[in-house]
Amino acid sequence: MSELIEIERKFLVVSDAFKSEAYKRTQIVQAFLNSDKRRIVRVRISGEEGFLTIKGEPSTDGVSRFEWEKQISKSDAKALLKLCEEGVIDKIRYEVKSGAHVFEVDEFFGDNDGLIVAEVELSESSEPFLKPKWLGKEVTGQPKYFNAQLLKHPYKSWNQ
Repeated sequence: MSELIEIERKFLVVSDAFKSEAYKRTQIVQAFLNSDKRRIVRVRISGEEGFLTIKGEPSTDGVSRFEWEKQISKSDAKALLKLCEEGVIDKIRYEVKSGAHVFEVDEFFGDNDGLIVAEVELSESSEPFLKPKWLGKEVTGQPKYFNAQLLKHPYKSWNQ
């Protein structure tokens, strides 16, 4: 297995204008076999595909971390979901082009209804990118916005 480092920045979304700009929309259901921050093991069904993902602990600034992902069958993913820790993340992911980059905008449902977060993957942490008008406050590296944490402390329980 070769090491892969994911570099991304995460932002809150301040309007639903991204929906009309999206070129792709996918329903995602995911849960965690292990949600320890040092080694997260995620099972995901994204549309008609299944995935098994392992993520390492984030860097100090929260911008990068190890990520390994393997596509698996949807039926295998459904079976693995039954073994996961309690709770499921349910969201729709919108993909929106902005300049040379693609933002993945996640609109959450269930216990995280009302939360909308956008991520952009970069080739290096200092890489510039075009910020869409609907992009709000940066929350890169803030653990409460990690999906594994949203299961333990859902958005509906936050004091707003």
